[in-house]
This record gives sequence, C-alpha cells and structure tokens, in this order.
Amino acid sequence: MHVSDFDYELPEELIAQEPLAERDHSRLLVVDKRAESFHHTLFSQIGAWLSPGDLLVFNDTKVIPARLWGRRLPGGGKVEVLLLSPHSADQWEALVRPGRKVPTGQTLAFGADGELTALAEERTAFGGRILRFNRQGADLRASIMKLGEVPLPHYIKTPLQNFDRYQTVYARTEGSVAAPTAGLHFTPELLQELNAAGIKTAYLTLHVGLGTFRPVKAEVVEEHQMHTEYFQISTELAAAIAATKAAGHRVIAVGTTSVRALETMGQEDGTVRAGDGQTAIFIYPGYQFKVLDGLVTNFHLPRSTLLMLVSAFAGRERTLAAYSEAIRERYRFFSFGDAMLVL
Repeated sequence: MHVSDFDYELPEELIAQEPLAERDHSRLLVVDKRAESFHHTLFSQIGAWLSPGDLLVFNDTKVIPARLWGRRLPGGGKVEVLLLSPHSADQWEALVRPGRKVPTGQTLAFGADGELTALAEERTAFGGRILRFNRQGADLRASIMKLGEVPLPHYIKTPLQNFDRYQTVYARTEGSVAAPTAGLHFTPELLQELNAAGIKTAYLTLHVGLGTFRPVKAEVVEEHQMHTEYFQISTELAAAIAATKAAGHRVIAVGTTSVRALETMGQEDGTVRAGDGQTAIFIYPGYQFKVLDGLVTNFHLPRSTLLMLVSAFAGRERTLAAYSEAIRERYRFFSFGDAMLVL
C-alpha cells in the first residue's frame, strides 16, 4: 500500500487558522457507513446521531508548554527544543533544532538568566535527543510551565490569543505536546446535554507526542514506524466498555488518540484491559478493529497516519469521498477546523 494512496488536494484557504468563537458551532459531516450517505449538520447537534447507552470515550490529556527557546553554552547560538516525553525525573526526550549544532555533551540554557539548563545526551532512533536537566520532578515542571510555550502546528500562522482554546474543556492530565483536537468541539453544556439524553461518557489518557504528528517519509505505508506514546486506561473505563458491549450499545472514540489507546488494549470480545504503558500501534487499512464502533474526528493532513487510521475504519475510498465532499462544501480543516462523525 502506497502513502500516495492517502493524498488529496486542499485549498490553502480551508486550513483553519483560529478557533470559532463558540466551540460547538463547528460544522459536522456525518458519514453513515451502512447507508453509504453523508449528512451535514452542526457539532452541537451530534446527539441526534447517538443513542441512549452509547459510550463516548475521551482523551483527557492536557497540553503542556513543550516548546523551549534557549541557547548553546558556550557561544550563545539559539536553539529550539520541543519536549516529547519524560524518561525520568530529570530527563526528557526532545527534538532539537538545529540538531546538527547540538552534539552529545552540549549544554543548553533557557531563561534570561539561564535558570534552566540541559545536557544533550544520546541521540534517539527518531533523530531527537535525550536531555538531562539541572532540575527534576516538580521543580522541573515549574520551570517548563514558566519558560515554555504551547507548540501550535506548523500550518497555523495566526497567533492564538487564548491558549485555553487549544485545550479540551475536560483536559486534566498534563503531558501532551499537541491537543487531541476532536475534543475541542465539546462544551460543558453539550456534555451535560448528552448525559441527560442517556449518552454515557468516559475518559482515558494518551499523551500526544511524535507518534501522532510525525510526517510519513516512507513511500510504502507498511515501512513507516510509529513513535511510542504513553497511555493509561482505568479499570472504570474497562468496566464501562464491557457493560456497553454487553448491552449491545456502541463505543465511540472521540479522536484518533482515543482509538489508538483503546485498540492497543482491545480484546477479541470487544472489551479492553485496564493498564498503562507505551503504544506504537499503527492503524491503516486492513486493520481489524476490536473495540471501535464509531469515531468523532477532525479532518487530517494528506498522507498522514491519522488519515490512514480514519481510512481503516471508514474505508479509504469512502474517507477520501467524504474529504472531497467537505472541500466542496467549504468545511474548515485541521486542528481548529470542523469535524466528522463516522458510524
């Protein structure tokens, strides 16, 4: 299977540069797999397509200010660091630019007075670095929160005025370098409305890292290697999924990150095991889903692993047809764009 099979042309003006004033005022394209049909509505009306007893599974990860601007010591040359995942109390895996000017043993300093420093240790298999900081635990977290900035995707050129809009309203577990954007459309009021209608909600954690947004450079899909991301599934969520399946209702993932965590721990009977760890699961057409019955997702970049995952669930031709429909109807794309519900 070729990566080019997941390409499409998108007019640049359809790339959403900022969120709408109201989260749930985004448009929603409903893809009905059984009826082979598309329906256009507003996200606030998503409940009309769900049934009492259905379970929405959200990713409660919270974006951290993972981009640090610093300088090399000695010399003072500028560097950009994107923190990816912690390895210990004082170590992080990170991407460093310009990487060629940061050899092993290089010291980096952050903050006007160099209050935070890091030593570049070994290189990683994905071209990053392991950085060992001069602070650890809560002290290191405080420094990152003070000195870092939230890293927006490269295609967003407009400065974001309110960084809370790059967090879901239910974000609570810090650790992501990017938002699980399908969840950005939900409001507290919409969640309350869904619960009142008998639609259940539950949460897992997957910290979005390099594995989700790393470009696919291989020409053949099967040759791409995913980076690992940390996830956690609670016993409460596992029990809720088991009860939902037993009652004949649907488990609907909000976002591709939720899908990856669920399918990592999925069992052949449609349930999931509780637990945590690292996942490098790569889902593309041909994958046999164990847990997923429905998916809420945004519109993704061409040739991306996210588009491949959606294509695995909805079918490649149907997914690309839905994208063509969204382009014709002038939907907004990517992180701050509109959404799709696949059932």
